[in-house]
Amino acid sequence: MSRLAIIPARGGSKRIPRKNIKLFLGEPIISYSIKAALKSNLFDEVMVSTDDNEIKEIALKYGAKVPFLRSDKNSNDYATTVDVVEEVLETYRSQKKQFDYCCCIYPTAPFVSENLLTEAFHKLLDHKFDCVFPVSKYSFPIQRGMTINKEDKIEMIDASKMNVRSQDLDPSYHDAGQFYVFNVNLFLQNHKLWTNNTGCLVINELEAQDIDTEIDWKLAELKYKLLVDAKRNSF
Repeated sequence: MSRLAIIPARGGSKRIPRKNIKLFLGEPIISYSIKAALKSNLFDEVMVSTDDNEIKEIALKYGAKVPFLRSDKNSNDYATTVDVVEEVLETYRSQKKQFDYCCCIYPTAPFVSENLLTEAFHKLLDHKFDCVFPVSKYSFPIQRGMTINKEDKIEMIDASKMNVRSQDLDPSYHDAGQFYVFNVNLFLQNHKLWTNNTGCLVINELEAQDIDTEIDWKLAELKYKLLVDAKRNSF
């Protein structure tokens, strides 16, 4: 049973320049994903898919492999995660290397841990899912969401939920944006990660932070420090 970890990290980033190697509490943020993958001992190979030589050198420094550079086609703003993962897997196949299972770990996911990766793989195999990824619960019921109309007035998206108590509404979840573990053959057949046979791991809000702005970045560092302090105090 061969397993591959792919960390997709292109050089271009518009909202946070050089985001994938920006220092996060003193270390390039991509190093957290690399170290978690290596510490898990789950993978036969941990590789970084990049078009950028500086990212390549940092990836190699922290123990990942960069056996080939990403194509120009999949290095622009429009390339999807699926595009990048398919390219990596097909390139390996052209080199006579095939994998049964894969994990795509985002390079800006410092909360990923070896334990969470291991738990995800166990769930993938035990339940025979196509894919498993972490999700986090919305802190406020999305059924009570609102929009602002053209007249600058507030409207509920679903007015039927106006008088329903929050505690009586079903909880909703969102992709935590950390990683996906999946069956390679099924992924290549379906050309997508999320199928109707996909499972999840629920993590709390402190263990996840989408990082798209400088404010997101500061929040992520604060959360990470809180988690580190909590672990220290538990011993």
